[in-house]
Amino acid sequence: MNQDLFTPLRIGALELPNRIVMAPLTRCRATMEGCVVEMTARYYAARAEAGLLISEATQICAEGQGYPFTPGIYTDAHVKAWRAVTDRVHDSGGRIFCQLWHVGRVSHREFQPGGALPVSSSSIAPKGTSRTYTGSHPYEAPRALEESEIPGVIERYRHAAQCAKTAGFDGVELHGANGYLPDQFLRDGTNTRADAWGGTLEKRARFMLESMKALIGVWGADRVGVRLSPSGTSQTMRDSDPESTFGYVVRELDKMKPAYLHIMEALEGDVRHAREVGDWKLIPVSFFRAMCSAPIITNSGFTKEKADTYISRGDCDAVAFGVPFISNPDLVNKFRTGMTLRPPDPSTFYAGGERGYTVFD
Repeated sequence: MNQDLFTPLRIGALELPNRIVMAPLTRCRATMEGCVVEMTARYYAARAEAGLLISEATQICAEGQGYPFTPGIYTDAHVKAWRAVTDRVHDSGGRIFCQLWHVGRVSHREFQPGGALPVSSSSIAPKGTSRTYTGSHPYEAPRALEESEIPGVIERYRHAAQCAKTAGFDGVELHGANGYLPDQFLRDGTNTRADAWGGTLEKRARFMLESMKALIGVWGADRVGVRLSPSGTSQTMRDSDPESTFGYVVRELDKMKPAYLHIMEALEGDVRHAREVGDWKLIPVSFFRAMCSAPIITNSGFTKEKADTYISRGDCDAVAFGVPFISNPDLVNKFRTGMTLRPPDPSTFYAGGERGYTVFD
Protein backbone atom coordinates (compact mmCIF):
# COMPACT_ATOMS: atom_id res chain seq x y z
CA MET A 1 0.00 0.00 0.00
CA ASN A 2 1.39 3.41 -0.98
CA GLN A 3 1.03 5.54 2.16
CA ASP A 4 1.30 9.32 2.51
CA LEU A 5 0.36 12.10 4.90
CA PHE A 6 -3.34 11.53 4.31
CA THR A 7 -3.36 7.80 5.07
CA PRO A 8 -5.08 7.19 8.45
CA LEU A 9 -2.85 5.87 11.23
CA ARG A 10 -3.38 4.19 14.57
CA ILE A 11 -1.06 5.31 17.36
CA GLY A 12 -1.67 3.52 20.62
CA ALA A 13 -5.29 4.04 21.63
CA LEU A 14 -5.98 6.69 18.98
CA GLU A 15 -7.08 6.49 15.36
CA LEU A 16 -5.62 9.47 13.48
CA PRO A 17 -7.41 10.64 10.32
CA ASN A 18 -4.08 11.73 8.84
CA ARG A 19 -0.36 11.60 9.61
CA ILE A 20 0.15 15.34 9.98
CA VAL A 21 1.17 16.12 13.55
CA MET A 22 1.48 19.58 15.04
CA ALA A 23 4.89 19.68 16.72
CA PRO A 24 5.28 21.08 20.25
CA LEU A 25 5.90 24.81 19.84
CA THR A 26 6.94 27.09 22.67
CA ARG A 27 5.06 30.38 22.18
CA CYS A 28 5.53 32.13 25.56
CA ARG A 29 1.94 33.34 25.96
CA ALA A 30 0.95 31.94 29.35
CA THR A 31 0.62 34.05 32.50
CA MET A 32 3.53 34.46 34.91
CA GLU A 33 1.74 31.88 37.07
CA GLY A 34 1.94 29.37 34.20
CA CYS A 35 -1.72 29.37 33.15
CA VAL A 36 -2.67 29.24 29.49
CA VAL A 37 -5.20 31.89 28.44
CA GLU A 38 -8.35 32.15 26.34
CA MET A 39 -6.54 32.77 23.07
CA THR A 40 -4.57 29.55 23.64
CA ALA A 41 -7.79 27.59 23.21
CA ARG A 42 -8.50 29.34 19.92
CA TYR A 43 -4.91 28.76 18.79
CA TYR A 44 -5.04 24.98 19.24
CA ALA A 45 -8.64 24.56 18.07
CA ALA A 46 -7.79 26.30 14.79
CA ARG A 47 -5.26 23.52 14.10
CA ALA A 48 -7.45 20.60 15.21
CA GLU A 49 -7.63 19.12 11.69
CA ALA A 50 -4.14 17.71 12.32
CA GLY A 51 -4.05 14.01 13.06
CA LEU A 52 -2.53 14.87 16.44
CA LEU A 53 -1.68 18.09 18.27
CA ILE A 54 1.23 17.99 20.70
CA SER A 55 1.09 20.87 23.14
CA GLU A 56 3.84 23.36 23.71
CA ALA A 57 6.35 22.12 26.27
CA THR A 58 4.67 22.36 29.68
CA GLN A 59 6.65 22.34 32.90
CA ILE A 60 5.91 19.66 35.49
CA CYS A 61 6.95 21.78 38.49
CA ALA A 62 8.22 25.25 39.35
CA GLU A 63 11.83 24.05 39.19
CA GLY A 64 11.22 22.82 35.64
CA GLN A 65 10.68 26.28 34.13
CA GLY A 66 13.39 27.85 31.99
CA TYR A 67 11.74 30.54 29.85
CA PRO A 68 9.30 33.43 30.46
CA PHE A 69 5.56 32.92 30.15
CA THR A 70 5.63 29.15 29.58
CA PRO A 71 2.73 27.06 30.92
CA GLY A 72 2.66 24.55 33.74
CA ILE A 73 0.59 21.46 34.47
CA TYR A 74 1.00 20.89 38.21
CA THR A 75 -1.58 23.08 40.01
CA ASP A 76 -5.38 23.16 40.06
CA ALA A 77 -5.27 26.52 38.27
CA HIS A 78 -3.14 25.01 35.50
CA VAL A 79 -5.56 22.11 35.12
CA LYS A 80 -8.57 24.42 34.89
CA ALA A 81 -6.88 26.62 32.29
CA TRP A 82 -5.79 23.69 30.13
CA ARG A 83 -9.27 22.12 30.38
CA ALA A 84 -10.65 25.05 28.39
CA VAL A 85 -8.10 24.24 25.67
CA THR A 86 -8.73 20.50 25.48
CA ASP A 87 -12.51 21.01 25.47
CA ARG A 88 -12.19 23.43 22.56
CA VAL A 89 -9.91 21.04 20.65
CA HIS A 90 -12.29 18.11 21.17
CA ASP A 91 -15.29 20.23 20.17
CA SER A 92 -13.37 20.93 16.94
CA GLY A 93 -12.81 17.21 16.32
CA GLY A 94 -9.16 17.11 17.35
CA ARG A 95 -6.85 15.08 19.58
CA ILE A 96 -4.14 16.60 21.82
CA PHE A 97 -1.26 15.24 23.91
CA CYS A 98 0.47 17.31 26.60
CA GLN A 99 4.26 17.47 26.33
CA LEU A 100 5.73 17.22 29.84
CA TRP A 101 8.86 19.29 30.42
CA HIS A 102 11.62 19.83 32.95
CA VAL A 103 14.42 22.01 31.57
CA GLY A 104 16.98 21.02 34.23
CA ARG A 105 20.14 23.09 33.87
CA VAL A 106 18.66 25.23 31.08
CA SER A 107 17.12 27.56 33.63
CA HIS A 108 18.11 30.48 35.85
CA ARG A 109 17.80 31.42 39.50
CA GLU A 110 15.09 33.89 38.53
CA PHE A 111 12.73 31.02 37.73
CA GLN A 112 13.66 28.88 40.72
CA PRO A 113 11.80 28.87 44.03
CA GLY A 114 13.81 30.87 46.55
CA GLY A 115 16.34 31.90 43.90
CA ALA A 116 18.09 28.53 44.11
CA LEU A 117 20.38 27.12 41.45
CA PRO A 118 18.75 25.03 38.70
CA VAL A 119 19.27 21.27 39.01
CA SER A 120 20.68 18.70 36.61
CA SER A 121 22.34 15.31 36.48
CA SER A 122 25.76 16.90 37.05
CA SER A 123 27.16 20.32 37.81
CA ILE A 124 28.04 21.28 34.23
CA ALA A 125 26.79 24.58 32.78
CA PRO A 126 25.61 24.93 29.19
CA LYS A 127 27.15 27.69 27.13
CA GLY A 128 25.15 30.80 26.39
CA THR A 129 22.58 32.88 28.21
CA SER A 130 19.18 32.37 29.79
CA ARG A 131 16.34 34.66 28.71
CA THR A 132 14.38 35.70 31.80
CA TYR A 133 11.80 38.32 32.75
CA THR A 134 14.64 40.77 33.47
CA GLY A 135 16.77 40.12 30.40
CA SER A 136 19.51 37.71 29.37
CA HIS A 137 21.89 36.27 31.94
CA PRO A 138 24.80 33.81 31.57
CA TYR A 139 24.00 30.24 32.54
CA GLU A 140 25.45 29.11 35.87
CA ALA A 141 26.63 25.63 36.72
CA PRO A 142 23.57 23.78 38.04
CA ARG A 143 23.39 21.85 41.26
CA ALA A 144 23.70 18.10 40.72
CA LEU A 145 20.65 16.35 42.09
CA GLU A 146 21.31 14.21 45.15
CA GLU A 147 20.59 10.55 44.58
CA SER A 148 17.86 10.74 47.21
CA GLU A 149 16.12 13.58 45.34
CA ILE A 150 15.75 11.87 41.97
CA PRO A 151 12.70 9.71 42.82
CA GLY A 152 10.97 12.93 43.88
CA VAL A 153 11.57 14.47 40.46
CA ILE A 154 10.15 11.38 38.79
CA GLU A 155 7.14 11.66 41.11
CA ARG A 156 6.61 15.19 39.75
CA TYR A 157 6.38 13.70 36.26
CA ARG A 158 3.75 11.29 37.56
CA HIS A 159 1.80 14.09 39.24
CA ALA A 160 1.91 16.23 36.08
CA ALA A 161 0.68 13.27 34.05
CA GLN A 162 -2.28 12.92 36.40
CA CYS A 163 -2.96 16.64 36.11
CA ALA A 164 -2.90 16.34 32.31
CA LYS A 165 -5.43 13.52 32.53
CA THR A 166 -7.71 15.63 34.73
CA ALA A 167 -7.31 18.50 32.26
CA GLY A 168 -8.76 16.36 29.47
CA PHE A 169 -5.73 15.65 27.32
CA ASP A 170 -5.75 12.48 25.20
CA GLY A 171 -2.28 11.44 26.34
CA VAL A 172 1.15 12.79 27.26
CA GLU A 173 4.57 13.04 25.65
CA LEU A 174 7.77 12.93 27.71
CA HIS A 175 10.10 15.68 26.49
CA GLY A 176 13.31 13.70 26.38
CA ALA A 177 14.96 15.84 23.68
CA ASN A 178 16.74 19.14 23.07
CA GLY A 179 19.08 19.11 26.04
CA TYR A 180 16.45 19.16 28.79
CA LEU A 181 16.55 17.08 31.98
CA PRO A 182 16.02 13.50 30.69
CA ASP A 183 18.52 14.25 27.88
CA GLN A 184 20.97 15.63 30.47
CA PHE A 185 20.85 12.32 32.32
CA LEU A 186 21.11 10.24 29.14
CA ARG A 187 24.20 11.72 27.47
CA ASP A 188 27.71 11.29 28.81
CA GLY A 189 28.61 14.90 27.98
CA THR A 190 26.26 16.08 30.74
CA ASN A 191 26.07 13.09 33.06
CA THR A 192 29.32 12.39 34.92
CA ARG A 193 27.68 10.71 37.90
CA ALA A 194 29.13 7.59 39.51
CA ASP A 195 26.01 6.35 41.30
CA ALA A 196 22.88 4.42 40.26
CA TRP A 197 21.93 7.21 37.81
CA GLY A 198 25.17 7.57 35.86
CA GLY A 199 28.37 5.95 34.64
CA THR A 200 27.21 3.11 32.42
CA LEU A 201 24.80 3.65 29.55
CA GLU A 202 22.17 1.61 31.35
CA LYS A 203 22.39 3.86 34.41
CA ARG A 204 22.38 7.05 32.33
CA ALA A 205 19.22 5.89 30.57
CA ARG A 206 17.52 5.04 33.85
CA PHE A 207 16.06 8.52 34.50
CA MET A 208 14.29 8.61 31.14
CA LEU A 209 13.04 5.04 31.43
CA GLU A 210 11.80 5.46 35.00
CA SER A 211 10.05 8.71 34.04
CA MET A 212 8.30 6.89 31.18
CA LYS A 213 7.19 4.16 33.58
CA ALA A 214 5.70 6.82 35.85
CA LEU A 215 3.69 8.30 32.97
CA ILE A 216 2.55 4.86 31.82
CA GLY A 217 1.40 4.11 35.36
CA VAL A 218 -1.07 7.00 35.04
CA TRP A 219 -2.13 6.71 31.41
CA GLY A 220 -1.30 3.23 30.16
CA ALA A 221 1.41 2.77 27.54
CA ASP A 222 -0.95 3.33 24.60
CA ARG A 223 -1.42 7.00 25.52
CA VAL A 224 2.21 7.90 26.22
CA GLY A 225 4.83 9.04 23.70
CA VAL A 226 8.40 10.30 24.06
CA ARG A 227 10.50 12.80 22.12
CA LEU A 228 14.21 12.24 21.40
CA SER A 229 16.84 14.28 19.52
CA PRO A 230 19.72 11.91 18.71
CA SER A 231 21.43 14.44 16.41
CA GLY A 232 20.75 17.38 18.70
CA THR A 233 23.45 19.78 19.85
CA SER A 234 21.27 22.56 21.25
CA GLN A 235 21.93 23.54 24.87
CA THR A 236 25.59 22.44 24.34
CA MET A 237 24.69 18.77 24.27
CA ARG A 238 27.08 16.03 23.18
CA ASP A 239 27.62 12.31 23.56
CA SER A 240 30.69 10.23 22.82
CA ASP A 241 28.70 7.52 21.01
CA PRO A 242 25.20 8.75 20.11
CA GLU A 243 24.38 5.75 17.92
CA SER A 244 24.91 3.36 20.82
CA THR A 245 23.30 5.68 23.38
CA PHE A 246 20.13 6.35 21.42
CA GLY A 247 20.00 2.86 19.92
CA TYR A 248 19.91 1.45 23.45
CA VAL A 249 17.28 3.85 24.75
CA VAL A 250 15.04 3.39 21.68
CA ARG A 251 15.10 -0.38 22.10
CA GLU A 252 14.34 -0.09 25.82
CA LEU A 253 11.53 2.41 25.24
CA ASP A 254 10.04 0.20 22.55
CA LYS A 255 9.77 -2.65 25.05
CA MET A 256 7.27 -0.49 26.93
CA LYS A 257 4.97 -0.47 23.86
CA PRO A 258 4.42 3.31 23.85
CA ALA A 259 1.91 5.06 21.62
CA TYR A 260 4.81 6.42 19.56
CA LEU A 261 8.43 7.54 19.53
CA HIS A 262 8.93 11.10 18.33
CA ILE A 263 12.47 11.06 16.94
CA MET A 264 13.83 14.33 15.58
CA GLU A 265 16.16 14.55 12.63
CA ALA A 266 19.01 17.07 12.58
CA LEU A 267 18.21 20.79 12.76
CA GLU A 268 20.22 23.36 10.79
CA GLY A 269 22.28 24.10 13.90
CA ASP A 270 23.12 20.41 14.31
CA VAL A 271 24.34 20.25 10.70
CA ARG A 272 26.51 23.34 11.21
CA HIS A 273 27.94 21.84 14.38
CA ALA A 274 28.76 18.57 12.60
CA ARG A 275 30.63 20.49 9.91
CA GLU A 276 32.56 22.54 12.48
CA VAL A 277 33.70 19.68 14.72
CA GLY A 278 34.06 17.11 11.97
CA ASP A 279 33.15 14.01 14.00
CA TRP A 280 29.58 14.64 15.12
CA LYS A 281 27.11 11.96 14.05
CA LEU A 282 23.93 13.07 12.30
CA ILE A 283 21.59 10.13 12.78
CA PRO A 284 18.63 9.80 10.38
CA VAL A 285 15.34 8.52 11.72
CA SER A 286 15.68 5.49 9.41
CA PHE A 287 18.55 4.30 11.66
CA PHE A 288 15.99 3.43 14.35
CA ARG A 289 13.31 1.83 12.19
CA ALA A 290 14.45 -1.76 12.67
CA MET A 291 14.79 -1.21 16.44
CA CYS A 292 11.28 0.04 16.91
CA SER A 293 7.88 -1.61 16.50
CA ALA A 294 6.02 1.45 17.83
CA PRO A 295 4.91 4.14 15.37
CA ILE A 296 7.63 6.70 14.69
CA ILE A 297 6.91 10.39 14.30
CA THR A 298 9.74 12.54 12.99
CA ASN A 299 10.24 16.23 12.31
CA SER A 300 12.73 19.07 11.69
CA GLY A 301 12.27 21.21 8.58
CA PHE A 302 10.05 18.88 6.56
CA THR A 303 8.12 19.89 3.47
CA LYS A 304 4.99 18.00 2.42
CA GLU A 305 6.96 16.31 -0.37
CA LYS A 306 9.77 15.22 1.93
CA ALA A 307 7.26 13.93 4.47
CA ASP A 308 5.42 11.87 1.87
CA THR A 309 8.74 10.38 0.75
CA TYR A 310 9.72 9.37 4.30
CA ILE A 311 6.32 7.79 4.95
CA SER A 312 6.13 5.93 1.64
CA ARG A 313 9.66 4.64 2.17
CA GLY A 314 8.75 3.40 5.67
CA ASP A 315 11.33 5.55 7.47
CA CYS A 316 8.59 6.91 9.73
CA ASP A 317 4.83 6.68 10.20
CA ALA A 318 3.94 10.37 10.65
CA VAL A 319 5.63 13.77 10.44
CA ALA A 320 5.35 16.67 12.86
CA PHE A 321 5.36 20.18 11.43
CA GLY A 322 6.32 23.17 13.55
CA VAL A 323 6.97 26.52 11.91
CA PRO A 324 4.50 25.91 9.04
CA PHE A 325 1.71 25.44 11.60
CA ILE A 326 2.56 28.76 13.29
CA SER A 327 1.64 30.84 10.25
CA ASN A 328 -0.82 28.39 8.69
CA PRO A 329 -3.52 27.23 11.11
CA ASP A 330 -5.15 25.58 8.06
CA LEU A 331 -1.97 23.70 7.15
CA VAL A 332 -3.78 20.38 6.67
CA ASN A 333 -6.17 21.87 4.13
CA LYS A 334 -3.33 23.68 2.36
CA PHE A 335 -1.41 20.43 2.05
CA ARG A 336 -4.54 18.72 0.77
CA THR A 337 -5.30 21.35 -1.87
CA GLY A 338 -1.78 22.46 -2.80
CA MET A 339 -2.34 26.04 -1.65
CA THR A 340 0.69 28.28 -1.06
CA LEU A 341 1.79 28.49 2.56
CA ARG A 342 1.84 31.82 4.38
CA PRO A 343 5.48 32.60 5.33
CA PRO A 344 6.27 32.81 9.03
CA ASP A 345 7.14 36.01 10.91
CA PRO A 346 9.80 35.08 13.49
CA SER A 347 9.25 38.37 15.33
CA THR A 348 5.89 36.99 16.52
CA PHE A 349 7.09 33.55 17.64
CA TYR A 350 7.57 34.59 21.30
CA ALA A 351 6.01 38.07 21.21
CA GLY A 352 3.16 37.39 23.59
CA GLY A 353 0.16 38.82 21.72
CA GLU A 354 -2.50 37.76 19.25
CA ARG A 355 -0.54 38.85 16.18
CA GLY A 356 1.17 35.86 14.55
CA TYR A 357 -0.69 33.59 16.99
CA THR A 358 -4.39 33.82 16.25
CA VAL A 359 -4.35 36.92 14.00
CA PHE A 360 -2.34 37.25 10.78
CA ASP A 361 -1.62 40.23 8.54
